Amino acid sequence: MNIITDWFRRHFSDPQVVFLALLLVVVFAVVFFLGDALAPVLASIVIAYLLEGLAAYLERRGMPRLAAVLVVYLVFIAFLALILFGVMPLVSRQITELVQQLPSMIAEGTEALLALPHEYPELVTVEQIEELIAAIRSEVISFGQQVLSWSLASVVGVITVMVYLILMPLLVFFFLKDKDLILDWFRRLLPRHRGIAGHVWQDVDREISNYVRGKVWEILVVWGVSYATFYAFGLNYAMLLSLLVGLSVIIPYIGASVVTVPVLLVAWFQWGWGPTFAWLTMAYFIIQALDGNVLVPLLFSEVVNLHPVAIIVAILVFGGLWGFWGVFFAIPLATLVKAVLSSWPRRGGEEGPPTPA
Repeated sequence: MNIITDWFRRHFSDPQVVFLALLLVVVFAVVFFLGDALAPVLASIVIAYLLEGLAAYLERRGMPRLAAVLVVYLVFIAFLALILFGVMPLVSRQITELVQQLPSMIAEGTEALLALPHEYPELVTVEQIEELIAAIRSEVISFGQQVLSWSLASVVGVITVMVYLILMPLLVFFFLKDKDLILDWFRRLLPRHRGIAGHVWQDVDREISNYVRGKVWEILVVWGVSYATFYAFGLNYAMLLSLLVGLSVIIPYIGASVVTVPVLLVAWFQWGWGPTFAWLTMAYFIIQALDGNVLVPLLFSEVVNLHPVAIIVAILVFGGLWGFWGVFFAIPLATLVKAVLSSWPRRGGEEGPPTPA
């Protein structure tokens, strides 16, 4: 018992530390328990946070705050309209076409798999191929059932989307327009002395702003380059596959590996083992190499690098808690944990040792 008491006194003797701990607990509890109800508000805060960088840039160029907000907001509305009326109908149509083509693709793939035991009898047997085909069919049936259940619940989904489309643009505008007013209101609720919390927020704000804005640009660039490449080759479902490639950068290491499978499968079903398939594959891997070795260092030069194990653990933990948004913010949240651990006082009021990057 004395050990626990000594540990508590050593780590929570400073009121600023207690405030920081309570603040983190309250924020995580609100997001965890009220995340679904507050999803439009949280998503609007994220979007406004992304747009704030552009608004601040226009302000630094001499534009009044309200004019900068209006310009940024109109750009956001135009981009939203392009996604809703330009990209989403095309993606929806390609998804429908892909689902309709699945039976013939499965039949063609089954024939190719059944030919393997005859061509490579020393590597695979007929029994192994039959087990693999049965497993694939089971997964396809399960996927079909999920699509059917989603379509039955689509009415509720459409209503939810409509609510989001009405609420979120309004919330984004007011978060941008009244940013200082909202922040001042929150500051009045906080204690006067909050040095440790302020230090942690400065570090986390810098890392999150660099990471989130850089990640959005990475998604857009990879998506655009992938679509141009797939369209130039004449690949089926080019918009759908390029969108998946763009979104795959959200999950480091894992996303690119997973999305490679549907891209290469669609290319193989379309062209077989031909030169077009080889050139498309080469172009796709060049895009992935340029993303990892050129684009990422350019966009995230100021972001603290975390160990790959820490990134994967963060994705699993926060993705399990908050789904898509947890995956998207896994690295910033891991950076928050790292900043808190680094700033947490130890014996004699000293800051904690730096955590390994």
